[in-house]
Amino acid sequence: MRRWVRVAMRAGGLAAGLMVMGLARASAEDAPKTKLARVKDVASIEGVRDNQLVGYGIVVGLHGTGDSSQTVFPLQTLESALERMGVSLQGNAMASMMQTRNMAGVFLSGTLPPFARPGNKVDVTVSSAGDARSLEGGVLLLTPMYGPDGQIYAQAQGPMVLGGYAVTANGTSKSVNYPTTARIPSGAIVERGVPLDLSEMRTLSVLLDDADFRTAQTVTADINHELGRPVAHAIDSRRIEIQPAGNEDIPALLARVEEVEVEVFRRAKVVVNERTGTVVIGGNVTLQPVTILHGGLVVNIVSHFEVSQPNALGQGSTQVVQQTTVEAQDKPANRIQLKEGATVDDLVENLQQIGATARDIVSILQAMKEAGALEAELEVL
Repeated sequence: MRRWVRVAMRAGGLAAGLMVMGLARASAEDAPKTKLARVKDVASIEGVRDNQLVGYGIVVGLHGTGDSSQTVFPLQTLESALERMGVSLQGNAMASMMQTRNMAGVFLSGTLPPFARPGNKVDVTVSSAGDARSLEGGVLLLTPMYGPDGQIYAQAQGPMVLGGYAVTANGTSKSVNYPTTARIPSGAIVERGVPLDLSEMRTLSVLLDDADFRTAQTVTADINHELGRPVAHAIDSRRIEIQPAGNEDIPALLARVEEVEVEVFRRAKVVVNERTGTVVIGGNVTLQPVTILHGGLVVNIVSHFEVSQPNALGQGSTQVVQQTTVEAQDKPANRIQLKEGATVDDLVENLQQIGATARDIVSILQAMKEAGALEAELEVL
């Protein structure tokens, strides 16, 4: 091909040169395009993070589906709430006989987003802490929500939205989804924010979601190319430092950095869940030539009872005797052979042909990983 191009250039001159350029352009267009991702989709800015909130309160207004009298803490919570409102139950003999069927003790959870200020609203998830059957129709009373430092960061209150229900009548019950968990959209008002002054940050750190040295180097080069100056450098496989100028607008700089499109080199991974039998195999997983023999030994133990009764003239008594039968069946081994260049699709197709179940596939993948035939990280949930 190289000699043909040289002869064509001598014979055809400019026309031949245009022909070669056309071939090069066509080959470049036919090449597979690399899939790019934005920095904001594969990384985060250090310090710009969410914060978890938690609280405990009571839900009132239930239609007899709240906590039973055996659950102690809802009654204690109700007494404390009444004390704060000026209603004292101390010394009242009837206080211990109060019914809690129309209320329930609940835990609250929520997320305080970055840069949240007092007055902003966040969603709240409410979950029953006792033996309440349903939170349908309930209203959460004013409940403080705490951060890890024990400080109050939000106050939650309001009616709840359920994604299910539970109905009981004449000993028959029907339940859909989980009626003991609900949400309050925008149900908490932020009372305290987490201070973060970007103007005081002399160094910005971009943290990759998946640690990879090649991805870190690629992101560093793309950020420097976008900004037109060498301000970013990789510290390790996850962290990339950016040195802004002294008077540079930090939010504008981060906006440009997050919109940079980069090539991401993801790690080959196979995720299996042995509890549910779910197997997820990444598209960049490669296989080595291997032969798999898979079979099974099935053992059935059947027990049944027979009545042993003596004859009419006998002195014995009627007895119930258990009879046990053990049956073993050894299935022939199924054979799978993966040759050089086999893909994950070939493996899945062969496993389906031999009738392997999801749990069989989990065991086979673990054995392939130990044998060195599976070039991927195997993560078991």
